[in-house]
Amino acid sequence: MLDFPRWKRVTYWLVTLIAVLAAVPSLSSLAGVQLPSGVPHPMVNLGLDLAGGSRLLLEADASQVRRQRLESMEESVRGRLGNNEPRIRIGDISSRDGNLSFVLDNPAQVDAAREQILPLTTGAGLTGQRDWDIKVVDGNRFILTPTDAGINQAVDHAMETAIEVVRKRIDALGTREPDIRRLGSNRIDVQVPGLKDPEQLIKLLGQTAKLEFKLVDETAPPSDVAQGIVPPGSEIVPCVDAKACRGQGAIAVKRLGGIKGDQLTNAVQTNDQRTNEAVVSITFDQQGGAKFAKLTTENVNKPFAIILDGKVLSAPNINEPILGGSAQISGSFTVDSANQLAIALRSGALPVDLKVVEQRTVGPDLGADSIKKGALAMLIGTTALMTFILITYGRFGAYACAALIVNLLMILGIMAIANTTLTLPGIAGFVLTIGAAVDANVLINERIREERHRGRRVVQAVEMGYKEASRAIFDANITNVIAAVLMFAFGTGPIRGFAVVLMIGIATSVFTAVNMTRMWVAMWLRKARPSDIVL
Repeated sequence: MLDFPRWKRVTYWLVTLIAVLAAVPSLSSLAGVQLPSGVPHPMVNLGLDLAGGSRLLLEADASQVRRQRLESMEESVRGRLGNNEPRIRIGDISSRDGNLSFVLDNPAQVDAAREQILPLTTGAGLTGQRDWDIKVVDGNRFILTPTDAGINQAVDHAMETAIEVVRKRIDALGTREPDIRRLGSNRIDVQVPGLKDPEQLIKLLGQTAKLEFKLVDETAPPSDVAQGIVPPGSEIVPCVDAKACRGQGAIAVKRLGGIKGDQLTNAVQTNDQRTNEAVVSITFDQQGGAKFAKLTTENVNKPFAIILDGKVLSAPNINEPILGGSAQISGSFTVDSANQLAIALRSGALPVDLKVVEQRTVGPDLGADSIKKGALAMLIGTTALMTFILITYGRFGAYACAALIVNLLMILGIMAIANTTLTLPGIAGFVLTIGAAVDANVLINERIREERHRGRRVVQAVEMGYKEASRAIFDANITNVIAAVLMFAFGTGPIRGFAVVLMIGIATSVFTAVNMTRMWVAMWLRKARPSDIVL
């Protein structure tokens, strides 16, 4: 008991000192004291219920996933049958009623066509089904139908990607600790503590950022385009404004081919050196740069459309091949809108459109009131407990009180180091850990008292008291840790916040109540050598 190795004492003090110092910035912020700028500022983030902020409920257009799958499969089928050997000629492809259908020019190639198409389909997860059904009717007509299992799998992937894109975009705004989680099959709940401009977030998240470069179909007369008539293989795309499309409200572009923005490696807001207008400079990866160079080399003096989210931003001529793998996007941007587009492009395109179905703003007043009441409850509770412990256990009670204070500071410091978020239930977790720490000290002191009543000497009684009580403390807290881990794993939002505080609090309360007080008691016993103790 008295032999407490130096390395262990140094370790205990070092861990305690680091955690306590990490709590200082959060405490100074709460007290309104500004620390010097050169001092590290690990801070405990406040959740939406404490800091105020915005909550958005986003809903994805699941039917869009079905349309995208049809378009993707059409392009794949055309490429596969038209480029592989034997080459198989087909007529126009129809995508009506959610199916993809086409007719072979040569019915004798049905088996060869099936062999070419089958690799384009895959298994849908663990369902045992394929993601597409392939049927042949009338001897030469193929009908490809996406299965429900395939659609569900595609929606799941799209939602997972959408959540990551939303998280990247919010992080790019400099907002800390957003809570983003999926609700049901096609909704995303976004809570952003401290967000003062929710409209900026709505505008950013409402942008799919699907960027495409497509050749303009110059064979389509503007009069036909105005009536919705375009040649086969082309489509009509509306323009952001008439200026972007040379006075037209919409233009015809080649439906397939072109380049998609998913091959971008960077996008930043810059200014055009000639006009000083705000533009977005983009850089393609190696593959995208090669495709962009090929497209511009083969189509010099032809117009191509820069399309963002289904609208033409501009349709400039390709004056010369663009070989450097970089380009500029112009479109009457302001600096803010160009910067916002750059963030959206850097974060990647949303796989589906997201619309805001619910918006709620939480003011900081409620959180400030909750913090004030929570702090008052902890202060009153802690003071009452410390008074009780001091009266009941004397010197050992003083050690317990010191451990209790260190415990609270360590929880705050570790939360700051781990950059976790404190929510309103998290304050309840704080209060709960105070009780756990007091329980541990009461258990230890009562065990020491029993050992003394059995006639053991002071050092032996203290040693046995800590040894026997520690087992019970560890056993009890293991069950609490299991419960906290399960809450963190399966809970959401504030429940996870409570679980985080509980897990940290259990670890620090055991550390301070068992290890720190034991070290302090050992130091006192070694120095004072008392013949009796008051408990």
